[in-house]
Amino acid sequence: MSIVQNLLNSRRSIYHFTEQKVKSSDLEIAFEAASNAPCHKQTHPWNYYVLGDETRKKILPAVISLSKNKAINNKDEENTSSVNRAISKIMDVPVIIAVTTKLSPEDSFREEEDYAATVCSLHNLVLSLWDMGIGSQWSTGSITRHPLTYTVLEINNELEKIVGFLKVGYPKNIPEKQKKKVSEIRKFLP
Repeated sequence: MSIVQNLLNSRRSIYHFTEQKVKSSDLEIAFEAASNAPCHKQTHPWNYYVLGDETRKKILPAVISLSKNKAINNKDEENTSSVNRAISKIMDVPVIIAVTTKLSPEDSFREEEDYAATVCSLHNLVLSLWDMGIGSQWSTGSITRHPLTYTVLEINNELEKIVGFLKVGYPKNIPEKQKKKVSEIRKFLP
């Protein structure tokens, strides 16, 4: 099997990271791969915002509020532990990157094309990181849609939409996943 095929087939979402720092130079290599993703009409609709500790702390009020509301809705008695887990998901991850795509409210087809291109770019980034032994997890949790997140990141929600946070770091472990068989996803038509 080729190196590329092995990379594509071995990549997994990583949920637990070591404390090892991710070098800025490795991120730059991955961002270059992201910038080379295909996009219709060369719109390059994606942006990547790397969240430093100060920025992460500024979104914590929304993280805490969302966590408390979720605990109440789920009748979770361990409200404090839920809040602590939510804070940890923001503060204890080595790197968090907010990924956005351009919006085109006047052209729904363009917006759909741009979203698809952004996901291609994001996948290039993820695969480039994986090639360097760095794992990631794409998260689309409610914090990515919260108004405070847009305000803190200074993202104009009329021009860009956050499609998720990419959590990045060196894997503590690589989960085993069972994927569908190729025969279950591929159809040959006459």
